[in-house]
Amino acid sequence: MKKILIMIVGCFFTSLGLYVLKSASLVTGGTAGLSLSASYLFPISFGVLFTIINIPFYILSYKKMGKEFTISTILAVTTVTVLSSIITTYFPPLAFHPLVGSIVGGIIIGAGVVVLFMNGSSLGGAQILSITLQKQFNWNMGKTNFIFDTIVILIGMYSIGVLRGFYSILSVLIVSTMLSRFKEQIAKRNTKPVKVTSTEPILETSSM
Repeated sequence: MKKILIMIVGCFFTSLGLYVLKSASLVTGGTAGLSLSASYLFPISFGVLFTIINIPFYILSYKKMGKEFTISTILAVTTVTVLSSIITTYFPPLAFHPLVGSIVGGIIIGAGVVVLFMNGSSLGGAQILSITLQKQFNWNMGKTNFIFDTIVILIGMYSIGVLRGFYSILSVLIVSTMLSRFKEQIAKRNTKPVKVTSTEPILETSSM
């Protein structure tokens, strides 16, 4: 029950941060940003694209991170989708300067993502890739996430313009910096303990 509540808190922060970015007319990184950018180019809804793009990452997650992490990630993605819809419907409309929106939104999203990672979950896409590379090769999670998200935002510049694209990159940099700050704790939380399977007796030594 505690794990579910923590996941909801992380999802709420993430959804709120996305709302702030949207209020500043900025885009985000990850598969959400990629899906949003693709929806402008193809006659396919955001929800369908978001689901399709995440499928390969779910498979990677299942193979590298296990069943529990993958299920938790799918639930987190679904929760963020629902909470984002609720916030957009019932929260008062906001208007942020792009610089303020990128900083505030980045900090809030970063907090939400860190909470999710520390709770053994993620929001799919690049986050699954980042934590897998961190676990397998000790690659810096924040840098990997930043590179992927920056590429996504560069694609999104086609629809929001260059200036707002750079503001969006700033928000991604903030999120990535927060991930890097907590990378060791996240890695420990998502590393399965090695079970001792040896049946050899433990020899005791006595002093003479």
